[in-house]
Amino acid sequence: MKIALSILLFIGEDYLLPCLNKQLLGIECTGCGIQRAAVLLFHGEFIEAFRMYPAIYPLILLTGFLLLDNFMKIKYANKISIFLIITSVATILINYILKFF
Repeated sequence: MKIALSILLFIGEDYLLPCLNKQLLGIECTGCGIQRAAVLLFHGEFIEAFRMYPAIYPLILLTGFLLLDNFMKIKYANKISIFLIITSVATILINYILKFF
């Protein structure tokens, strides 16, 4: 685990996967920027990560909650996960729409 985190700290933009949607159609997809935002997070640049991809934090919360819910019985888990899903999707869509302006 420590080795994987160490490797992620040294990943630069040279090793990120290209967006096929952007390469083929010339239009960014809804996920464009998430890899760079994750790299920025690993480097401790939290504000820049948010600027790169604002949905990164709701997605981290959603992923963490879903993982935690697998190991523990959480009261109102369905309502919380629905709220986090709606928040994540709304943030992704708003970010995607604002990219065009």
